[in-house]
Amino acid sequence: MRKTIINSLAALSIMTIASNVECAASNPLISGSDAPYGTLPFSALTAADYEEGIKEGMKIQNQEIDAICNQRSVPTFENTIVALDRSGEVLGRSVAALSNVEHATGDESLMEAMAKVTPLLSEHETNIMLNERLWDRIKQVYDHMNDDPSLTNQDKRLIEKTYKSFEHSGANLKGADREKFRKLSAELSDLNIKFAQNVTNDMKDPARRLWLKESDLTGIPASIKQAYRAAASEALAEEGKVDDESMYLVTIFRPSYSPFMTYSDRRDLREKLYKLYGSTNTDGKYNNVQVLKDITNVRLELANLMGKKNYAEYALENTMAQTPETVMSFLEDLRAAYTEPMRKEVAEIQDFARQKEGADFTLMPWDYSYWFDKLKNERYSFNDEDLKPYFELNRTIDGVFGLATKLYGYKFKEVANIDKYHQDVRVYEVYKKDGELLGLLYADFFYRAGKAPGAWMTEYRAERKDDDGKKILPIISIVCNFSKPVGNEAVLLNADEVETFLHEFGHALHGLSSEAKYESLSGTNVEHDFVELFSQFNENYLTEKEYLDGFARHYKTGKKIPADLLANFIKSSQFGAAYATMRQLGFGYLDMAYHTLEEPLRASSDIELFEATAQAPVKIFEPVEGSITSSSFGHIFSGGYAAGYYGYKWSEELDADAFKAFKETGIFNPKTAAKFLKMLQSGDTEAPMDLYIEFRGKKPTVDALLERDGIKK
Repeated sequence: MRKTIINSLAALSIMTIASNVECAASNPLISGSDAPYGTLPFSALTAADYEEGIKEGMKIQNQEIDAICNQRSVPTFENTIVALDRSGEVLGRSVAALSNVEHATGDESLMEAMAKVTPLLSEHETNIMLNERLWDRIKQVYDHMNDDPSLTNQDKRLIEKTYKSFEHSGANLKGADREKFRKLSAELSDLNIKFAQNVTNDMKDPARRLWLKESDLTGIPASIKQAYRAAASEALAEEGKVDDESMYLVTIFRPSYSPFMTYSDRRDLREKLYKLYGSTNTDGKYNNVQVLKDITNVRLELANLMGKKNYAEYALENTMAQTPETVMSFLEDLRAAYTEPMRKEVAEIQDFARQKEGADFTLMPWDYSYWFDKLKNERYSFNDEDLKPYFELNRTIDGVFGLATKLYGYKFKEVANIDKYHQDVRVYEVYKKDGELLGLLYADFFYRAGKAPGAWMTEYRAERKDDDGKKILPIISIVCNFSKPVGNEAVLLNADEVETFLHEFGHALHGLSSEAKYESLSGTNVEHDFVELFSQFNENYLTEKEYLDGFARHYKTGKKIPADLLANFIKSSQFGAAYATMRQLGFGYLDMAYHTLEEPLRASSDIELFEATAQAPVKIFEPVEGSITSSSFGHIFSGGYAAGYYGYKWSEELDADAFKAFKETGIFNPKTAAKFLKMLQSGDTEAPMDLYIEFRGKKPTVDALLERDGIKK
């Protein structure tokens, strides 16, 4: 999941002070849009419009902040906390629009605009957080909140979250320390955006792709070959060259990279592609090695300024885990549980490969997916391609959306009267069981050149209630990178892609279902080690026959997935779970290694060695020279997961335990679903563990996760 680059306070919306701005009438980012539901006319917006909207939005929010600070009235919840929460409509709208569209399109003019405004946004946010008059008012409300009997629990939650957010952002600092915090925040913001844009640019660099002939594609399924041929045709056209039907193009973007690593019989080409991927951002124009060192060191300096010995200690203050020690203990417990099963899996795969390749064959990282797939196919009579005919995209959309229908009664209606930032985007109205409009959902499914890799959920407008208690409808977006259709061919998804779709849709439901009064507490504005519960929960349904039978039909025959194929898929889903977990733990250990440093990285520091040392406790293969994760690890160096990557596994413990409640009562049990929906609707209005215990009746344990992965019987 991806957030906008400024925090919730700077992106808050809907009540602004009037501004005498002449340009507002011509720029809907400033004046507001008269399109249906207040959606934006993306096709009419230029990079200059986004930039203008952000600059004017900062000006307007400054007026709003001044109005809060200049009033003579005693600070109260309404005139200080609520007024702050509702400030920044124009800014929030403009930043969300620019960051979301830039990420989904890779448009160079938008990337330039983002680079221009990022330091301005960082300075603006820091100015708010270090505004002493504003902080004094917030502190007065916080210190006396228990004296006001009219405040609800949600009101007090907002006061507490606002206070802690300011405190965490340096509000208690004095004199030179305040200015130092300001300088470091600006520097970090610039480095984050530089890292992210370097990743995007290097991923699409022509040097990081393979031009191949059909003879190089032995083992590759026909549907994947067609995608490689289409990619070649598109790339040649972009370069102004005549199409050459003998050429195929494989890139390091996941929809292209993963199938090649799984199916290609050419070990030499798998190795070459692996090393192209692993060397991303390690040299040349888009080298991120020094950038990541600078980010790490600035974060450490910032943490020290705040009285913490390392950045993780600072970053984890307001999370479920709270301390680096808790995180490392959690990761260590998983390492202890999964290490031997992982070693057994890898040994089995190597033994299987040696039966085909000879006794001296040594399994390498570029071999794992290939031989894993071969063994899985032989052992379970299952191949990932076997399921693809049953996951035609349009039926799968119906099935994924239908999960919310079965659980919560939601209905989805595709609409055509909404402007979109790209022709591939689909837009849906989402309705509650009683017919009330819940919100709007954008869905952007297909890979295209320049689009950021991976998949994510974001929002153009968060839910909240206006002054009259009326719900402001959320506008939510999910973005994926599925292969585009070739001609009139059906778009068929593999199981991993369906799982990704379910995951991001879970985040979308979190945003759509929100029933919070205040935007700062709505939807996905929760602790990062809680937010993945709702996305990962959905993934559990991918192995449930009762669910799959409702939509997974062969795109030609219309038949359901055969019982034996589904049984083999379910059996095979546990095979490789230990490897996958250890791989995730490797990312978590690496994240914590950078962010528990108590001394800065030197310019001469060897990042390959640092990474190998950090991941040694969960090592699967020996490190490959020149191939690292760090230089393109956007989650921790530009994506908001610094000292937080553990949150994925933390949330897996939650989601496995939560789904066990459904397995005990029925996977579509209405009473259990209603209790789970309460968590979806609550956002951050209550402490996460309190919400979870209310749903489950107890704290989660790791047992359900170990059982699901076949580690514990």
